[in-house]
Amino acid sequence: MNRLLTFLFVVVTSLQMSAQIRGNNIVVTVEPDHKDWNYKTGEKALFVVEVRKSGTLIDGVSIDYAAGPEMYQDIKKSLVLKNGTHILSGTMKQPGFYRVDVTAHVDGKDYKQACGVAFSPEKLQPSTIMPADFSDFWTKAIAEARKVDLNPTKRLLPERCTKDVNVYEVSFNNIKNGWRTYGILSVPVKEGKYPALLRVPGAGVRPYGGDIWTASQGAITLEIGIHGISVTMEQKVYDDVFNGALMNYWNWGMDKREDSYYYRVVVGCIRALDYIEQYTPWNGKELGVTGSSQGGFLSIATAGLDKRITYYAPVHAALCDHTNSLKGVACGWPHYFYWNKGKGQEKQIETSRYYDGINFARLITDSQAGWFSFGYNDDVVPPTTAYETYNIVKGPKELSLYQQTWHFWYQEQWDEWENWLLKQMKLR
Repeated sequence: MNRLLTFLFVVVTSLQMSAQIRGNNIVVTVEPDHKDWNYKTGEKALFVVEVRKSGTLIDGVSIDYAAGPEMYQDIKKSLVLKNGTHILSGTMKQPGFYRVDVTAHVDGKDYKQACGVAFSPEKLQPSTIMPADFSDFWTKAIAEARKVDLNPTKRLLPERCTKDVNVYEVSFNNIKNGWRTYGILSVPVKEGKYPALLRVPGAGVRPYGGDIWTASQGAITLEIGIHGISVTMEQKVYDDVFNGALMNYWNWGMDKREDSYYYRVVVGCIRALDYIEQYTPWNGKELGVTGSSQGGFLSIATAGLDKRITYYAPVHAALCDHTNSLKGVACGWPHYFYWNKGKGQEKQIETSRYYDGINFARLITDSQAGWFSFGYNDDVVPPTTAYETYNIVKGPKELSLYQQTWHFWYQEQWDEWENWLLKQMKLR
């Protein structure tokens, strides 16, 4: 018994100690001299670089830095900060984002920080061309898919249910019989008609828990996967698939628009709305879609293609303005043409236009409310493309910037997003 108690004490103590590790004692900051991180073209932006240990500036610290237009930084230098601080500067003649990346070397370790500022971002316009048959292509794709019955399945997940919400794993046909979309459906227990929200995923392969909290507020939520496999298996299954059969799926089928991996994905989002309409107690009024990164793109695509959507909320939306890199400007993830500026990729360039969030955004109407959010430091989804996407939308829209974020959320950003969604559903 004594040995057991000693073992348990050691385990608990170890867990407590590990839980107390937070952040770094060495902190690098790169701060712009405009509080909103915005400048007009031709202005000079100043960046105050500081490296601190225990909150105190470090004398004689070595840094490397890169500066210039995001994704195309043309200044790369090293220097020693005599008093732990230094001021850098930069400007842009054209609308866009200027980024400074700093790496400090302290006691054999590297500490990094960055700062991206905007120059006249409200003037940014996309480069991608909208094909003349863009709308027709997608209208026909959806019509063809609807010839196949949804043939839904529904399995209660008792361990996830609460006193207020029933939770199910559901599936339904996508573009062909047997090509299925899986998701987690959460429905209020109390009988009635409810607003609905479709949640679409970021890139990768993973299980899903469902949006039970939003459902508990009085909404139907459907969180879908995009890969045609169950979304309730153990994580190792998804890791194996992602590193094997589905590795780099976002690059598949780019030689022909009908062969793109995202063909089934985009159509599947519309079929998910069909499922909500036909097989849930939706009130026929408020219907929304939201997601981040790849899910931000899918939110825009779904809203652009389906006018049942009354509200949509893309966060740092990927897959926008692929062709920007053809002219040496930051392009959207997955940066299809960044490495060689599209040389020898004529077929892929043409295909990309049918899977560009910009062109779906052009279809959004005044009956659909949008909430956009992203960060200026995002090195996966360049804010250049995020801002272009926001600018091109003609319907009612809100922009909530969290400039310091990279490709992640802040808690305040998450809370604001959740509250906006609830307001659109008339639940706040």
